Amino acid sequence: MNIGFGAEFTGSQLAGTFENSVHSVSKFLRLYEKKRGDRRTGSSKLGSVGEAFFFSVFLLLGLAALAVMLVTIVWPELRANRHYLKARCTVIGATISEKDDDEGGVTYRPDVTIQLIVAGKSYQTTTYDAARLYTSGRQKALTAIEQFQAGKEYDCWYDPTDPRRAVLVRGYSGWTYLLLLVPLSFIAIGGGGLVYTLWHWGTSAERRSALAQRAANMDLLNEPATNGHDFPQVPSDNDWKSSPGTRLSYRLPITTAPGWQLFAAFFACFCWIGITAVFVVIAVRSHVRGEPEWFLTVFIIPFVIVGLVLVYALVRQLLITTGVGPTRMEISRHPLHPGESCDLYLSQAGRLTMNSLEVLLACDENATYRQGTDTRTEQRRVLEQSVYRRDGFEIDPAVPLEHQWSILIPAAAMHSFRSTHNEVKWKLLVKGDVVGWPNFEREYPLIVFPADHCEVEA
Repeated sequence: MNIGFGAEFTGSQLAGTFENSVHSVSKFLRLYEKKRGDRRTGSSKLGSVGEAFFFSVFLLLGLAALAVMLVTIVWPELRANRHYLKARCTVIGATISEKDDDEGGVTYRPDVTIQLIVAGKSYQTTTYDAARLYTSGRQKALTAIEQFQAGKEYDCWYDPTDPRRAVLVRGYSGWTYLLLLVPLSFIAIGGGGLVYTLWHWGTSAERRSALAQRAANMDLLNEPATNGHDFPQVPSDNDWKSSPGTRLSYRLPITTAPGWQLFAAFFACFCWIGITAVFVVIAVRSHVRGEPEWFLTVFIIPFVIVGLVLVYALVRQLLITTGVGPTRMEISRHPLHPGESCDLYLSQAGRLTMNSLEVLLACDENATYRQGTDTRTEQRRVLEQSVYRRDGFEIDPAVPLEHQWSILIPAAAMHSFRSTHNEVKWKLLVKGDVVGWPNFEREYPLIVFPADHCEVEA
């Protein structure tokens, strides 16, 4: 088996590359987007250029690093383990090769010179394993060559297409393959970001949101989405009418499912930790060797802190997703109009001890406008009222919490509205304060139609 020689990467080169990437993205982000409170400003075209450049660099770095690792490590070891033929060889001599690295240290590699005879022809080569990697620690290389004595015969494996390519030790480099996570993370971030940027080239964040909502309202036959009313600025209500409830007429759709939130948290944590772990390993190794890389150590501290925050967010979302059961909201009638009442039905499952569970009726107003070359968006909550609250109770997994009650849409309220620059959004918020567990909040959109054209229900 392979005694486990891994790749030794240069800390200063990796730190320099990563530092340049961070400076580049921060530079572009400052150019195209600023945030002051709830306001968002920026130039969409310049932002698209910055995003495309940044994600392209990530993608190219990931592809290049992956190609190098596949050619130098994965492919040679795969061929040696699956396609090389077994033979007997005679050891002529063994030594330790040394090479200076860019950090001022020395790396080592075992080199064993052997002679083997294949099809009556003699071949002499210097080898050990398939990857032929240098690593820190002279003792590892010394241990490797001590098991081969000059003049004695040992098993070896050779490439049938070229017997000069032979190995004394087969196997895989073990933890070295974990480094494949780094280029794969770069490819995932760069490729995904580049596709998204090119797809939405030159559009503002608000325009992207509008396009996403329009796509969500289209059916599979590409027919125009209509809301069944003569109000082109009122959002479509097709999602409500196509989802019947179990207790009341309609089941309200949730804005973001907990499963997708968990996936997003996992993906962000996986990519960030995968990249940061490489620099942490390099920094720790430098301290173990007695030649500490203080710049690299200090440089990665903020990234480690961010990684811990992401791990906390992942664990929190995992607890919420697995520990808090599904929340279901149903409504008795649709469409809704200002000044009218309707029944709501709440079902909360799970095994929970609740400090409180509250349902809020909320209305948000968004305004988007241009100031010079910048696009700004302001958001303000114009209404928030509690329509249900219960304190100090437990939920049994076999018997979910169920409650049905009536609410009134304020008579003077503005109806739902969506245009290029303005939007009025109604929603129901379910907020849970759980004992010994992360709190949770789930959002269910509502659509309120104008009061002047109320429809009479049969």
